[in-house]
Amino acid sequence: MKKFLTVLLCSAFLTACSSTVPTFYILSAEGTLPSGGGTGIGVGPVTLAEYVDRQNLVIQTSPNTLELAKSHLWAGDLDDSVARVLATNIGRRLKTGNVRTYPWRKDSEIDYQVSMDIREFIAGSDGYAHIEATWRIYKMPGSRQVVSKTFIGKEPIASEDYESVVAAQSRLLGKLSEEIAAAIRKN
Repeated sequence: MKKFLTVLLCSAFLTACSSTVPTFYILSAEGTLPSGGGTGIGVGPVTLAEYVDRQNLVIQTSPNTLELAKSHLWAGDLDDSVARVLATNIGRRLKTGNVRTYPWRKDSEIDYQVSMDIREFIAGSDGYAHIEATWRIYKMPGSRQVVSKTFIGKEPIASEDYESVVAAQSRLLGKLSEEIAAAIRKN
């Protein structure tokens, strides 16, 4: 996997040297949100560890070293993008179009709130995208916590490019969404 990182970082370096035009990336949901009503789901707030909450994609090059992909940037705020993808994925799994991302106008508009702290969301030197997120579900109104769990996952990065890194991170959010949707179904 060291070859993976070497190729990825060398291509980033060469791209940065030859051009200052950045490439922007977005996380993708597993499809569109269903239309219509249903159970009201609010996703957010989503907080990110400081080292992840950056405009640049973050690559872990060794157990204690991170590199920022200089010309490979998120197209918007990463925490907002994560919330948007989770909301869409959870809505699809629960067959509800009644989802919102934080902040919403009134708590009375939602039945469940999902909040999250993401401590890790990186591409690792092992050729996998990694996530570690603690998430909570609150029954609304009243904000009564009904579930609190930590999700740790990894997803293989299909090829040695940044688009594949973002695709693997999107798949991780899909797996996390499945776990959250299953917990909402039980409550």
